[in-house]
Amino acid sequence: MIFKKKQSVDADTFWQDYETSINEKVLAKSLAKYLSGWPEYSQPLWGLAIATSGGFRFHHFPHESWITALSRFSSGGEAPKEKTIFIPNDYINTVKLIVERRWWRKILSPSHPVLVIRCTVQQGCTIDGRDTEVLIETDLSAEAIVSALQANNPGSG
Repeated sequence: MIFKKKQSVDADTFWQDYETSINEKVLAKSLAKYLSGWPEYSQPLWGLAIATSGGFRFHHFPHESWITALSRFSSGGEAPKEKTIFIPNDYINTVKLIVERRWWRKILSPSHPVLVIRCTVQQGCTIDGRDTEVLIETDLSAEAIVSALQANNPGSG
């Protein structure tokens, strides 16, 4: 078995290729961790939170350590798969970033900002036929995501 080193791609090329693949313009992005709200995924996932001209996207890129890969090769298991969430602009009701502002609370219980996207029922974005809130833990760079989504959805403030 021969292991090949992956070719590295610079960030600009990656984002150009990403925009081409989704046929939308990337407006803002942030490293993020999906927490809850999308019925298809029941556990936290690391990935990218992305505001595009078409809506909100969360993209989890699969990865595995070389030890896990060797184990998978020997047992015949499947490689991890990409996981995505897409909420079109038309289905976004509200977008907000919850940031702990009280200094004493930050010290006692450190927490990251949480991006909250309330979305209307659509295929994949429903729990028991009701609207849902998708929760994404991120950092303060997600303020740009909130601004971009609110600009595309004036009623989502």
